[in-house]
Amino acid sequence: MAQKIYISNDHTAVEMKKAIVNHLVDKGYEVIDMGNEDGKSCSYSEEGIALGEAVAKDKDSLGIVICGTGIGISIAANKVKGIRAGLVYELETAQLIRQHNNCNVLATGARLIAVDKAIKLVDAFLETPFEGGRHTERVNTIDEYNG
Repeated sequence: MAQKIYISNDHTAVEMKKAIVNHLVDKGYEVIDMGNEDGKSCSYSEEGIALGEAVAKDKDSLGIVICGTGIGISIAANKVKGIRAGLVYELETAQLIRQHNNCNVLATGARLIAVDKAIKLVDAFLETPFEGGRHTERVNTIDEYNG
């Protein structure tokens, strides 16, 4: 069974999202597109929270969120208990958010990087396993926080 990937975006990221969806489907992933399709103004916060809730309920899935900068939508997704969304613009950080932080959501910005780079970041995120070890306790501390 293919890994399930949820993806969402605001109005600034329709084209980037479509390219990523096509790429993931071609690679055999099951993609659930929850995002904006028409480019009409919408709330990045609502999109991020909705995706966070879907990923939190579907424990074996991962998520991708995209807005203009990736900042607002990642903050929104991170409000959902059980979500660890990491904002990335570079290949190394796309790997490290999985390796060290066991992030289950990748966030990026459609206004700040090119589509081909976003696809490379997504691939790095999906192909990098969690390292565990000393990172497990740190991730557990984040997950257990109820402040």
